[in-house]
Amino acid sequence: MQALENKTKWAWWVATFFGAGYLKPGPGTYGSIAGMLLWYAAAHAFHPTPILLSLATLFVALLLTDLGIRASTIVARESGRKDPGFVVIDEVAGQLIALVLMPADWKHAALALVLFRVFDIFKPWPIRKLEALPEGTGIMLDDIAAGAFALVVGFLLCRFVPQLG
Repeated sequence: MQALENKTKWAWWVATFFGAGYLKPGPGTYGSIAGMLLWYAAAHAFHPTPILLSLATLFVALLLTDLGIRASTIVARESGRKDPGFVVIDEVAGQLIALVLMPADWKHAALALVLFRVFDIFKPWPIRKLEALPEGTGIMLDDIAAGAFALVVGFLLCRFVPQLG
């Protein structure tokens, strides 16, 4: 784990999502899984209505996006890297966006995870263009866009593929 002396500790904890960004291989996948597991645990611990789960998921995703822009900007500057691979708060927030309309079961959580990772890894247009935005904004918003693409595709699959409905 990267030493935190002379670094902005809160930003490193947030940006790495409490150390998940240091897991290998594929720290982004670990960040996505962490986001999905937290969503699933919260859904089953609190038993919200589907509408409340969607609204709470969106609220948390937007809150993490705002916090993630600030934290990842600091971490990028302090690490001297444009988009450090160990910054995974963007995957957590993007994964939550992908889960906004999903029912709280394993099948739909896994579908959202796979769709998000596909869009996050391949970054079709216009997702890739968002990486060019400055600092934490670019780090975060390409994953938010990947989450939005996964959200739409996941919703359509659940609506029109009977096995997923």
